Amino acid sequence: MEKVSVSEVLTNNYTVQVATTEHLHLAEAICHEMEESAKARGTGIAKRSPEYLRDKIKEGKAIVATDDAGDFIGFCYVETWEHGKFVANSGLIVKPEWRKYGIAKAVKMRAFELSRTNYPDAKIIGITTSLAVMKINSELGYEPTTFSELPVNDAFWNGCKSCVNYDVLTRTDRKHCLCTGMIFDPEWEKNKAKRESEAIKEKQEEHEPWNFLKDVNVLERLKSIKEKMFLKMQAKRAERQAV
Repeated sequence: MEKVSVSEVLTNNYTVQVATTEHLHLAEAICHEMEESAKARGTGIAKRSPEYLRDKIKEGKAIVATDDAGDFIGFCYVETWEHGKFVANSGLIVKPEWRKYGIAKAVKMRAFELSRTNYPDAKIIGITTSLAVMKINSELGYEPTTFSELPVNDAFWNGCKSCVNYDVLTRTDRKHCLCTGMIFDPEWEKNKAKRESEAIKEKQEEHEPWNFLKDVNVLERLKSIKEKMFLKMQAKRAERQAV
C-alpha cells in the first residue's frame, strides 16, 4: 500500500490501491464526480452507473485513491476489449480540491501496472481530450494513434455516447473526433530490448581487436591460394622465356 504526502497545504496523506469490497460504498460519489467533471470541462467522459463501478471493484479492476478518512479522492478502472486484445484504463477522475498534487498520475500508473500484470500481451489504449492525461500516458510509454488502430467493437465506442462531441465521431465514421487516441504496445518493449541487444553486439564486433588465432585458418587458405597463383605465373613466364 503506497502512501504519498501531497503538500504542506494538504497535510493529509492519501493511499492509492486496487479497490476492494470495502470501497463499494464509494461508487455513488465517484459517479457524481465524473458527471460534474464532464459538465465543468464541457467535454465528454464515458458515463457509468454506480452498479457498473461496483462490478469493476468486485472484479479487482479498479484503482482508488482515498484520504486518511477513507473518502474517495481519485479513481480509475480497467476495461478489456476483443477478448483481452485491448485494455483501457478508463474513467480517470480526481476531486478538484486534490488536483495538481500528483494523484492522477499515481492512480494512472497503478492502473497501468495492474493492466500490464493481468494482461501482459494486451495493447493498452485510451482516448482523451485532457493534455494532463496525454502527458501521463506519454510518460508511461503510450504514443498517439489513429482511431483505426483502436477496437472495432461497438461496445467500446458506445462509451462515447454520453459525450457532447459524439456527433463528430459518428459523422466521421469513427475516424476523427476531438479526442486523441493513444496506445501502448507491449511488443515495442520486446523489440526495443532486441534492437538494443543487437546494437550492443554490432558495436562490440565493430570495435573488436583483430584476433590472429581466430583468423589463422582463413589466412592459411589465402596464403595457399596466393602461392598457387604465384607458381602458375612463374611457370608461364618460364615457358615464354624458353620460346
